[in-house]
Amino acid sequence: MTPTPALSRTLFWLCCAGFTVLALVPTPYLPPNVFNWWDKAEHALAFAAMGGLGLLAYPRRWPRVLLGLLAFGAVIELAQAGTGWRSAEWGDWLGDAVGLAAAWLVLRMWAAAKH
Repeated sequence: MTPTPALSRTLFWLCCAGFTVLALVPTPYLPPNVFNWWDKAEHALAFAAMGGLGLLAYPRRWPRVLLGLLAFGAVIELAQAGTGWRSAEWGDWLGDAVGLAAAWLVLRMWAAAKH
């Protein structure tokens, strides 16, 4: 079952807003990382979710969705560098890209299986 485009758009923008808040909150307010790699996995999962919702919400604009989210990830890293309580890690941006690629691939495979 696929969510309606209106629901996908709502969930997409809520997800983007929620991730922005989590990305800019001071570190002491976040749960501790148990493993160093977990931060990158969190980025990949967050961007896979945003990418999947964005691709469902705007299927005809998939290049803009993916490129826009890549730019969003870079802006988040720059914003973190400017906060004074967070730091930019370009490995996080790579995690974002991996999540977006995974979302795109899963949705492509799902669309191919439907036909």
